[in-house]
Amino acid sequence: MTGPTGILSASRRTDIPGWYTPWFLNRIEKGYFIVTNPFNRQSRRVDSTPKDIHTIVFWSKNYGPFLDLDAHKILSRKGFHLFFNFTINTPVKALEPGLPDLPERLGQVRRIARHVSPAQVAWRFDPICFWEKSGGEFNNLDAFEYIAGQLSQMGIKQCITSFYDPYKKVTARIKRLTKPGTPMLKFIDPGMARKAKIIRSMAKFLNPLGMDLFLCCEKELMDAAGLHRFASHNSCINGRLYKTLFGGNPETRGDYGQRRKKGCQCTKSFDIGSYEDQPCFHNCLFCYARTGLDITKPSMG
Repeated sequence: MTGPTGILSASRRTDIPGWYTPWFLNRIEKGYFIVTNPFNRQSRRVDSTPKDIHTIVFWSKNYGPFLDLDAHKILSRKGFHLFFNFTINTPVKALEPGLPDLPERLGQVRRIARHVSPAQVAWRFDPICFWEKSGGEFNNLDAFEYIAGQLSQMGIKQCITSFYDPYKKVTARIKRLTKPGTPMLKFIDPGMARKAKIIRSMAKFLNPLGMDLFLCCEKELMDAAGLHRFASHNSCINGRLYKTLFGGNPETRGDYGQRRKKGCQCTKSFDIGSYEDQPCFHNCLFCYARTGLDITKPSMG
């Protein structure tokens, strides 16, 4: 008997803890998910009992609804191992308008770390954004050091980051939301040298706090700028880590459905979210997924 090997990813495609926890718990009770591939539209059944799933990996910017339903306790009692990817960026309402205030989200990290372990939480400061508007340049790095200091006190050891990747749908979203006659926000690339300087600065700040810096899908930057002394390629789904944390035999083979050429080191998992059926209403301006902004049409001033 080798025990469960599967890893459930919930989810790269939407924020399940923030918006779909009741649905998720209902499917866990039923013991399976029906997952539709977003590219070829083929559906498959993914069994999701503790006999099948070694670890559930959650992705969220707002674990409040999840915690309020005691989902972490329910799942732990059922025998699932849990890991939490928690994205906490500098609060910029123009970029992430639907999130609770920063102190509330930091409180959520504290609750998770107390119930499980700080080792089961990875902090994502992601993505780093630069943009122009009304002739000025802006970025979302302001509160990085403050957030890092707060999380280090809770025992969080991982910080994962990357720079904004341009998506046609984001440009179209911004154009659609901008009021006629008002300046339009435009995301910009700060350039390789500037990116490298930022990563070195982040790593040097984190080191005394006992935190390690990881880059998500930034192979070109890592190679060109020689950043391997300062940061490592990340595995946002990391079966080897879950084996260390929980024992057993989780999946450790590479996931070649992800962006391997970009440096993704993730191991295989079952992602059970849906772009189409589960839009995220945190409405992050830069998001590659389907947001409430893509359904409703408010205007940006």
